[in-house]
Amino acid sequence: MFGYYRVAAAVNKTTVANPKKNAEEILTLIHNACDKEVSVIVFPELTLTGYTASDLFLNQTLLASQNESLYDILNNIKEINTIVIVGIAVLEADRLYNCAAVLQSGKILGVVPKSYLPNNKEFYEKRQFVSGRDIVRTTVEFLDEEVPFGVDLLFTDKADLTFGVEICEDLWAVTPPSNHMTSNGANLLFNLSASNELIGKHEYREELVRTQSARCMAAYVYASAGVGESTTDTVYGGHAIISEYGSTVAQNERFTLENSLITADIDLERLRWLRINESSYSDGRRKKTRTIQVSALPKISYIQREISPHPFVPSQYADKQQRCNEIVHIQAHGLIKRMTHAHIKKAVIGISGGLDSTLALLSTHKAFEIMGWDSRNIIAVTMPGFGTTSRTKSNAVKLCEALGVTLKTVDITDISLKEFEAIEHDKNEHSVTYENVQARARTSILMNMANKEGGLVIGTGDLSEIALGWSTYNGDHMSMYALNSGIPKTLIKYVIEYFKSNASISDIIDDILDTPISPELLPHKEDEIVQETEEIVGPYELHDFFLYHFIKYGAKPSKILHLASIAFDTKYDEDTIKQWLRLFLRRFFTQQFKRSCMPDGPKVGTISLSPRADWKMPSDADVEVWLKALDNNN
Repeated sequence: MFGYYRVAAAVNKTTVANPKKNAEEILTLIHNACDKEVSVIVFPELTLTGYTASDLFLNQTLLASQNESLYDILNNIKEINTIVIVGIAVLEADRLYNCAAVLQSGKILGVVPKSYLPNNKEFYEKRQFVSGRDIVRTTVEFLDEEVPFGVDLLFTDKADLTFGVEICEDLWAVTPPSNHMTSNGANLLFNLSASNELIGKHEYREELVRTQSARCMAAYVYASAGVGESTTDTVYGGHAIISEYGSTVAQNERFTLENSLITADIDLERLRWLRINESSYSDGRRKKTRTIQVSALPKISYIQREISPHPFVPSQYADKQQRCNEIVHIQAHGLIKRMTHAHIKKAVIGISGGLDSTLALLSTHKAFEIMGWDSRNIIAVTMPGFGTTSRTKSNAVKLCEALGVTLKTVDITDISLKEFEAIEHDKNEHSVTYENVQARARTSILMNMANKEGGLVIGTGDLSEIALGWSTYNGDHMSMYALNSGIPKTLIKYVIEYFKSNASISDIIDDILDTPISPELLPHKEDEIVQETEEIVGPYELHDFFLYHFIKYGAKPSKILHLASIAFDTKYDEDTIKQWLRLFLRRFFTQQFKRSCMPDGPKVGTISLSPRADWKMPSDADVEVWLKALDNNN
């Protein structure tokens, strides 16, 4: 479904050296995974025998029992199309290999040997096993079948899934085999492991899995041996982890005496397109691999995963102070460099009492604070017009006074009336001309004042407005440094809330956050805002969601619609989401000409629409294909 696959990591109850009992537990977990619509399930290292069988691996009876039990598993999964990855010992050319067997529908698709064998302290695998790191383009006769055998095996459904397998120590190596697997297209990695528990080791283990998933731009599914293993010298906790591109999405409770199964829905389509969009992935060296096609996999009926409605906003687990500090410092130091390079001592900002100008002012004030500059050299200009309400103007004034900046007021009413007269526009006709005259008048005042004061005009427009083209060309669209250009509206709200820790402006910020978003260009009624932006262009939280998925990995309109329906299921119905998605697509394409000549501004997150770096698009590209795809659910 839209590139999502459900994967599982299983930790079975283990009886050391008793493959028959272990096979029973394995089958229970396989059937459980099948019922859960799992595409691939991975088990711990040497699943059938137990990892700690030690020198018993050198005994013919144990290997014969393992093979017999594996044969029973194959017979019992003939009607199951979930792929199963189990750990087995394989005897080939009078050498014993620690391997992973990939099974589906009663068949062995391939066998992958372990490359790196630990042989120090509590581990002594070279006593029984041989490394398979050089085995490629080979087969092995196993259970009376000729089966692909080697470290060069990848498995694919010829759609979005391509996976590779490594075993325990392989992940801990300087150059894990998974690096080469991902260079050859694997976007899903599985690890059968037997990692014992030591104080703090589980944290490092989770970090290792998570960071490898980030480095490989892949999902990584890890299953480690459980407490049924021998405790002669070590204890195993049965750690299971599923990570996706640097984030752990599922993790079990260790030290359980029962079978454990964790699942997660992984967006493999997203991972594939992220590689195209965001990295030097394509520069990775490819090696010859053998790709084995798997049969049709279970289709998930619905996505069992939380879809964040606000993908630009740090998760609830992130340290808010740290994240907001980082955002503000990126803005502040971008501005510091621009001002010092140009030998400019003053900043000029239009202040409206809205979200965007509030953050621009706060971040500019931070820059002056860092440099020890006089905050009175920040010239904040309020420019009331036909639609300005006392509430927004009052908040702007109070904020400026609290920060100790220089406050100037320039009423644009007379200037706008003269503009109307000059272009022969009826002042009672409240069209786009009526609005844009005011926006350009304000920008003209700021530019001229900057010339007079020897200052730099700070742009306040944010990333959401830039995406929608919600600005007046050569009006609020233009500045000398676009400080908010890398921050979407949802993130601006988040950062402004952080400034509430300053008691002197806390109440002002509360009221600014509570004020409807409005350009205040149409005449107000009884001092109340009559022009609410989100009633015209739609909720910014939806547009930020659309922008993230559209730019981050080029998601199709149908997928954006489906994910938004999950993320906002209790807030907006699908028809409403589709209505605003259609508007987003239209505006994003038709307003590119404004982005093509936008001023410099600092990139803050992973998405920017700067025409000089992140987003290059012709201004006359046609949106028809995307709108048809949305209508046809493609």
